[in-house]
Amino acid sequence: MRSTRAAVAGLAALALITLAGCGNSGAGGSGGSGGRLDVVASFYPLEFIAKSVGGDAVNVTTLTAPGVEPHDLELTPKQVGSIAQAKLVLFEKDLQPAVDEAVAQNAKDAGFDVAPAAKLEDTGANFEGHGEGGATPSGAVKPAAFTSGALDPHFWLDPVRYAGVTQAITDKLVSLDSAHADAYKQRATALLGELTKLDGEFKTGLATCELKTFVTSHEAFAYLAKRYGLQMVGIAGLAPDAEPTPARIKEVQDIVRQQKVTTIFYEELVSPKVAESIARDVHVKTAVLSPIEGLSDANSKESYLSLMRENLQELRKANSCA
Repeated sequence: MRSTRAAVAGLAALALITLAGCGNSGAGGSGGSGGRLDVVASFYPLEFIAKSVGGDAVNVTTLTAPGVEPHDLELTPKQVGSIAQAKLVLFEKDLQPAVDEAVAQNAKDAGFDVAPAAKLEDTGANFEGHGEGGATPSGAVKPAAFTSGALDPHFWLDPVRYAGVTQAITDKLVSLDSAHADAYKQRATALLGELTKLDGEFKTGLATCELKTFVTSHEAFAYLAKRYGLQMVGIAGLAPDAEPTPARIKEVQDIVRQQKVTTIFYEELVSPKVAESIARDVHVKTAVLSPIEGLSDANSKESYLSLMRENLQELRKANSCA
């Protein structure tokens, strides 16, 4: 994994992108300088695009600092002020209610909801917890809580959907700042090329797995699983910090035993206790599979691209992919 990251860092075409992924993620104000466009990004995947495509033509402020779970974000008055002053506010409607409210009240013209470009789908889970019953899609493992109409927000874990959002943000930057249009398009082309390459790596890397099922602490990986022919089983639903019921825990344990799952995946920004408890009970390993919702102190030097490649390697190990 370390060699993979080194290779990515060494790509000359991605010098700006790698720098963007490692940039300051503080939640300070959005005051621009040197004629740069003030952009606010609500959380890391949107920050990465904004910095990668915007380069030195933009001043990017992110609202979700490293170590903060994006779903739980509460805004400070200073952050609300940065939203009000920004020329562009990138957010995903319904993911972070505090941001939705601040945009509606302070930045109606500047707000840009990326959800339409992400083409979100109803993958079966919801934000509300893990009740009993509910319909189960034909042929699928029962999700943590099936609710028709609950849209899955985790588009960035599918490189193809993420590329669609990248293009939409690029078009928005070009429309707001035509003086730097060529530079935006050039940097976007570099990022889109890397996302195409990443998609190819996932297709090849997960094409011949002995095991198709993987278990995660919450249902963030449905788009990734759908794209690459795997089956995700979430202990929790779309909300990472919701408590699963005892019935749900038993369902997951039964799936692990029946399908000979080797690994229970947890994530950096949420307590791993439930995942570790299930792993102990069924005698399997634990490992990190990052939903890349935000950076932590431990991976603050990583980028979207390097974390996705680490996820690929973890899935290949857990699922015995040739």
